[in-house]
Amino acid sequence: MTEGENFMRIIRGETPAWVSRFGMGMPDPYATYPIPCVNVGYNLWGFKPDGKGGLVDMFGVPYTPTPETGGMFLPTPDVFILDDIRHWRDVIKLPSLENIDWEGLAKKSLEELDGRLKTQGISRGDVATMLGTHIGYFQMLCNFMGFTEGLMALIEEPDEVHELYSYLADFYDEITRQGLNYFKPDILGITDDTATANNPFMSLKVFREVIKPYHARLGKLAQDRGLPVMMHNCGRCEDFIDDWRDYGVNSWNPAQVSNDLDGIKKKYGNKMVLIGCWDSQGPAGWPGASEELIRQAVRDCIDRHAAGGGFMFWGSIYGPVGDQEVENRRRWMTQEYEAYREHPYK
Repeated sequence: MTEGENFMRIIRGETPAWVSRFGMGMPDPYATYPIPCVNVGYNLWGFKPDGKGGLVDMFGVPYTPTPETGGMFLPTPDVFILDDIRHWRDVIKLPSLENIDWEGLAKKSLEELDGRLKTQGISRGDVATMLGTHIGYFQMLCNFMGFTEGLMALIEEPDEVHELYSYLADFYDEITRQGLNYFKPDILGITDDTATANNPFMSLKVFREVIKPYHARLGKLAQDRGLPVMMHNCGRCEDFIDDWRDYGVNSWNPAQVSNDLDGIKKKYGNKMVLIGCWDSQGPAGWPGASEELIRQAVRDCIDRHAAGGGFMFWGSIYGPVGDQEVENRRRWMTQEYEAYREHPYK
């Protein structure tokens, strides 16, 4: 059985041969097993270098890497392109999708993917594939305006937010539709971070009225093709799970520990695959964490959540790129996962 086949067993709610490890399609330099799932698709965010070490997206939103997140790019603080939701039509401009050679773009992208996989000694047939969409409707609003103004817009001008989202959705739905046609992925991924570490950013009422309809449009594209949907949503977002399921979501990453993960697994069983369940802010994520502490944290995470399936491991150690202490902790985590991943199903 390949890593991809075992991964899809879990997605389908079946009992796997081992605990798969998710990682947003990024290879781990310390891993000896291949990655089980890769992302396919275009650069939907339209990022390009800004010439100053950062990036800028198709809308003009700047992004800056941060050492604390290992060099990941986040929207540059206090730099917003939209100060009033009523003016979004003057600011937010999407490129035309006319006369695009979708088949040619897909062929070129898949050839590049095949080349990257070949360097890892695997082929596309060995892995599952997931088509991404974009960074999320709520996230895009906050990237345009900042969280304060974005949240106020949801409350004060919901009709304007709907108009903006409808404009964006027509664009992203078409990209997703063509991506499904030409990449033929195993999974559709939907992304939107609608929660803080402790609570959702908005009420269920606001979510259902303003944000859910646009998630559901994407989900229906997958449901119409019989594809499973994976949700990426950080924070304590368990309030939204029943709504996600309405549009085909049956797996969720990173399933952070601020949620009632035990209760969620008891309620949904293998119908909602929990991906992650790792306490990145706990002792194993702290600077100076010992090798035994990290290895034990990996075992505890797997022991707690893997029984019967419905779980994938996804651990994260954050810190500056090239920091040897951080790299040691990442290596210990990967080594222990690989040593322990078959344990629950032996």
